[in-house]
Amino acid sequence: MSTHIVWHDHKVTRADRAEPKHQHPCLLWFTGLSGSGKSTIANALDVALHQRGYHTFLLDGDNVRHGLNNDLGFSDEDRVENIRRIGEVSKLFTDAGLIVLSAFISPFTSDRRMVRKLFPAGEFIEVFMNTPIETCEERDPKGLYQKARAGKIKDFTGIDSPYEIPPHPEITLDTSSQTVEECVESLLDYLAERKLILPKQ
Repeated sequence: MSTHIVWHDHKVTRADRAEPKHQHPCLLWFTGLSGSGKSTIANALDVALHQRGYHTFLLDGDNVRHGLNNDLGFSDEDRVENIRRIGEVSKLFTDAGLIVLSAFISPFTSDRRMVRKLFPAGEFIEVFMNTPIETCEERDPKGLYQKARAGKIKDFTGIDSPYEIPPHPEITLDTSSQTVEECVESLLDYLAERKLILPKQ
């Protein structure tokens, strides 16, 4: 980092930006194996919040790699940088007063901890998609597990690259036993209980 960079505080604060929206900025960080339901649940929650008038933004792993992170591969180093950039972008969106939903495998505890440290207490909400790998493989929407088992994809999380289970996630969901609607209701209840959004009318 250059030594000539100076931080400039904004006169309009994140609280000022969030107040007209009747919401508290936060980041819901969906983590779990490929096929565990991260994107599905994040999208469904995004729709539910939008329908209630809240201002959100959804960051999805594949979409981000098409643009912002299209220079990164899947080495351990690139995966760390991928998550670091997403954390910084998420912080910018919350500074704008938004509720951010982020759906990334993010297999390493240290990376998720790195992002958590960017946010005030209570504003990083780790959502662990604890769907069994057997269910994820049965779904295999992109055919990735089949390719990984055949050796066509290397360093695939859950097969030949580890997934480190979150030790203390704020929320744990399992789409093998919970419906999309049940998962969304659990998330909405959590946000309302912590006064990040208004209770359902």
